Amino acid sequence: MQQMGRIGLMGLGIVLAGCLSGGLTFAGDKPAAAPVEDGSKLLITSPKDGAKVNDTFEIKYDLTKGTQATHVHAYVDGEYQKGFAGTFKSLNKGTHKVTLTGATKDHDPVVASHTITVEVDD
Repeated sequence: MQQMGRIGLMGLGIVLAGCLSGGLTFAGDKPAAAPVEDGSKLLITSPKDGAKVNDTFEIKYDLTKGTQATHVHAYVDGEYQKGFAGTFKSLNKGTHKVTLTGATKDHDPVVASHTITVEVDD
């Protein structure tokens, strides 16, 4: 019985160690791919870095596609904006970091990226 308790504690320790190290992977999880250097260039043209904007605003950019980039992914304060179509809607008042990153047809990132900071006013 005492032997069983030790084995149970060891198993618990292994599970906890895996959780703390981020080592658990669930079926279907895809590790983030390293950005691909494909020669793409990305420039946010509007709004300008540091601009004051309304809570809903359009972002304009130039993506010069390299060998693999097909579109961009958008992030606000590090959060992926699923379904991004060129307009950010209902941002909270305050300062926000907006990043566009080039992506392949498989949605893997390319190195081309541009970040600006905007100030959302009333």
